[in-house]
Amino acid sequence: MGLWDKLKGELIDVIEWTDDSRDTIVWRFPRYENEIKMGAKLIVRESQAAVFVNEGSIADVFTPGTYTLTTKNLPILSTLKGWKYGFESPWKAEVYFVNTRQFPGLKWGTQNPVIVRDAEFGAVRLRAFGSFTLRVTDPAALLRELVGTDAQFRTEEVHEYLRQLVVSHLGSALATANVPLLELAAQQLSIGNALAAVLGDELSSSGIAIPKFVIENISVPPEVEEALDKRASIGVLGDLDQYAKFQTANAVEDAANNPGGAGEAFGFGLGMAAAQRAGQSLNPPAPAPPPVPTAGPPPLPVKQWFVGANGQQLGPFDAAGLAGQARAGTLTRETLVWADGMAGWTAAGQVPELGGVFAAVPPPLPPQA
Repeated sequence: MGLWDKLKGELIDVIEWTDDSRDTIVWRFPRYENEIKMGAKLIVRESQAAVFVNEGSIADVFTPGTYTLTTKNLPILSTLKGWKYGFESPWKAEVYFVNTRQFPGLKWGTQNPVIVRDAEFGAVRLRAFGSFTLRVTDPAALLRELVGTDAQFRTEEVHEYLRQLVVSHLGSALATANVPLLELAAQQLSIGNALAAVLGDELSSSGIAIPKFVIENISVPPEVEEALDKRASIGVLGDLDQYAKFQTANAVEDAANNPGGAGEAFGFGLGMAAAQRAGQSLNPPAPAPPPVPTAGPPPLPVKQWFVGANGQQLGPFDAAGLAGQARAGTLTRETLVWADGMAGWTAAGQVPELGGVFAAVPPPLPPQA
């Protein structure tokens, strides 16, 4: 900078800043060797603050208004007092304008998924993205902690730092919210407000606040989305039979969109299966008649007997039939009999079950004289 620039700087007596960048947070007013003229006017507009730095130390912070910079209210000597030093004033001063308006639309997102534990689905990997709003609440702290001597401090210089800070707190915010996976969408606003408060507390020492934090979307991996979609489809359809019909209809549509021998044959087979299902649904089989109740237990089985008389097999006879054969004389105690369960033909008199048959038969008459 030449002599003319130096003299031109002596003539400038208005210190102000009109921002046209929309992304500048801090801007340092340019002066020749940082010298401030005695009686200069400092204009601080709304949504601005001016930080006056004298010899490396923050002297004062000016809120919106117009100020006259004199040695009466500032420990600053004008450059005119420094002429005896050959235009090299020993008093150096800087003015930093700080934008205190809100900076909305700063994006954030998770590069890697955040793992949280859900009561219903277990460990789930979540991704999220959204935006947040930045605002300077303490200009002096901002200069001390983040800006330093940067002549133009922009949002891009702090954006990545804030994004990493957001992601580091996102997992704990989702875990401590105790919100089921299927209800996260409904609770995004409350989770965002809680996260904004946490970030604001951590950034307060740097003079920054996060007045607004927006979660635009929380997503799960594609395979989990597919499983949830199938689960929702089953829930809408009502039962597995309806879901099978739904899958068949989708397969028929896919086959129709894929012409060719295999596709047509597959589609024809699925179409026949679908037609059969439709026919069954339109003409359901008649229900089976209800069983006829019985009055009591069925009769006991009757044992059947066979009689060997005169070289012939007679029967079968029940107990009453055997008694009739005995009265007729065909069945005697020496007559061979057999029934299911006996090892072989046995004389009737040796079968205990037939003792009652012969009790009612009189013995033969004695011989007559």
